[in-house]
Amino acid sequence: MVEHTGIRVVHRGGSKINFREPVITSDSRFLLCGSGESVKVYSTSTEECVHDLQGHTDLVTGVVLNPSNHLQAYSCSADGTVRLWDFTDGILIKVQLQQPSWPISDDITPSLFQLVAVHLPRSGDPEVEVGELSAVLCDVSPNPGAVSFGTGGEYIAAAKGLQLEVFFFKKQKSYRFSLKSGMNKGINNSFTCISCHPKEDCIATGHADGKIRLWRNFNQKKEYTYSTLHWHHNAVNTLRFTPEGTNLLSGGIESVLVQWRYTQENQKDFLPRLGAAITHIAVSPDGSLFCTSHADNKITIILSSVKVSAIIQGLVKDDCVRTDLMIDPRSKALVLNGKPGHLQFYSLHRDKQLYNLDIVQQEYIHEQGVDQFQVVKAAFDTHGDWLATVEERRQKSSELEINLKLWSYDEQTQSFVLNTTVTAPHEDQITAMCFSPSPETTLLVTTSLDGGLFQQQSASWSCDFVGGYHLLKPGCCCFSADGSLLAFGFQEVVTVWSPTSWELLTTLSQPPGAVRDLCFGRLSCSKYLLGTSTKNQLCCWNLLTCSCKCVCVCYSRLTHHCHLLPLVFVFKPSEPRPLFSKKALCTGKVERAIFAPRDQMLESSEEYSQWLNRSQLYFLTQHMLMVDDSVAITPFYLLLGRHKQQQQEKQELLTNPLAERTPLPQGSIAIKELLDTPAHVLPSASFLCSMFVRSLLVSSSSAR
Repeated sequence: MVEHTGIRVVHRGGSKINFREPVITSDSRFLLCGSGESVKVYSTSTEECVHDLQGHTDLVTGVVLNPSNHLQAYSCSADGTVRLWDFTDGILIKVQLQQPSWPISDDITPSLFQLVAVHLPRSGDPEVEVGELSAVLCDVSPNPGAVSFGTGGEYIAAAKGLQLEVFFFKKQKSYRFSLKSGMNKGINNSFTCISCHPKEDCIATGHADGKIRLWRNFNQKKEYTYSTLHWHHNAVNTLRFTPEGTNLLSGGIESVLVQWRYTQENQKDFLPRLGAAITHIAVSPDGSLFCTSHADNKITIILSSVKVSAIIQGLVKDDCVRTDLMIDPRSKALVLNGKPGHLQFYSLHRDKQLYNLDIVQQEYIHEQGVDQFQVVKAAFDTHGDWLATVEERRQKSSELEINLKLWSYDEQTQSFVLNTTVTAPHEDQITAMCFSPSPETTLLVTTSLDGGLFQQQSASWSCDFVGGYHLLKPGCCCFSADGSLLAFGFQEVVTVWSPTSWELLTTLSQPPGAVRDLCFGRLSCSKYLLGTSTKNQLCCWNLLTCSCKCVCVCYSRLTHHCHLLPLVFVFKPSEPRPLFSKKALCTGKVERAIFAPRDQMLESSEEYSQWLNRSQLYFLTQHMLMVDDSVAITPFYLLLGRHKQQQQEKQELLTNPLAERTPLPQGSIAIKELLDTPAHVLPSASFLCSMFVRSLLVSSSSAR
């Protein structure tokens, strides 16, 4: 099978912005944070992303301001490079390359972490190899929040487990201080985070039992002291002193920012209800702004008066996306589970959350073991006028609680408003639901493990029909494109019904394995019904002949094509041979995928890429990367790409005259596409002429 390479897979967004501590610039105008393989620069006043600094090829693991230039910042990555950026203009200045191997101390095993000092040479070259590396501390915590520099960089403190280690650079000597575990008393004294006072010799440490300890006299072993502060009822996740050292900020799972007075520990200020557990705290160099990173992939910008100024919200992704991925017909936003009890509307084009819709409408309790309502299903009607959601809660020794809610779109508020709540619509878990695409009526169908089908109409949202099939449990349902047919999957049997009369029209025998998903064909393939089973069998029924064959797995609702993940195969349901195939889409496991409509329809002439003319295919991976399967390469792109390749070949010939020159192809796809493309969408002829002529010439140096 030939793999097509004319379609690109690119990173689209949705990465974590809370992976590492953010950085606020010296003038407090911008906030920098690692986001996947890039560094994002946000405006602290407008919350907009002003620059996306791209260049790293792996996860960005840290960002720090350049102490020699307040307009520059360093970033480090798992790709082994340190890059210097001008973040105001979004320009890469320098790349520092690591040495082939990192020095490992003799008394440390490969499974442990050590702290090393990296010398960054001063050079004007764009690429510089990092100088010598020296080990500072061995066996440190992998959490960067457990390491902090002391006053003026005189010492560095690191905490791990029950031990605090302080290393003095001038003395080249370290002191270690230990705490008792306290496990026999139900106390956990383990260190979780650390922050050094900027003006005095004082180290603040956070602990798993919620306590904060202030260490002093740690420049010798015997006479050290510490005092204890306690407010947090659970582990302290992060600590940070303000630039002058007058206040200490702390945060944890309580979603409350606590500000302690340094010399008056009994006085403290609180900023509660920040929405999610605090994972990092950062302070601007002038102390005018604070910011907190949260477990729900959010950064909150806070004034020094302890008032929220702005919120930068990334894509919220739980361990399981129970609602699956949906596209809002109105805003074209991606819709999925957000923070607990909510649906999030996320712009794929702007890589920004538009808003959260509170479905459960109950205060979420951040406590383990508490059973709370969860949003498990959601569906839009064709025009986005109605939204249906299902929330459920199963408490210990009690029955399953289910609520079906119908939301109507309000033009004034530009959001959905709760219209109807149906308590206990089924006796067991709801497995699927969908709206009819028919413009004549608004019809909602739900299926449940109680074996029943449930139909409601929007006049007053009353139950219109309840049915079943031989006491089998339905698992999925789907309407045809015009709403004239409705299919249900009952374990290994597919039934096709008329939604107007609720007459059973036909049954289709599925090969062994319960039906997992169903989807009708669209456009020219509307006579087909597609289905998948738990046995990884892919079936396609011709509804005119009731014949079945295996060709595909999933269906684009915007085109008449299908795709298979993580290896992508694109079929026409009528043909067994795939139109397109691609391997190794991206790193990490693909968890969900969805087709999203394009703003403007493309006109690709290649048959294998026509399935992307109307839509784009997005992937959601475990690393929270939105991957966009974009359009096939255009003639203009092909010509520029070939021009760039020829420039590289020319440079190689200059440096190595004996290098073998790659022969030119006999035919050019770029030329063919160039001649077939309308002139009004091409650049000017004078711009393309020189490159076109050079693409036909043979270099004289190769003949010699």
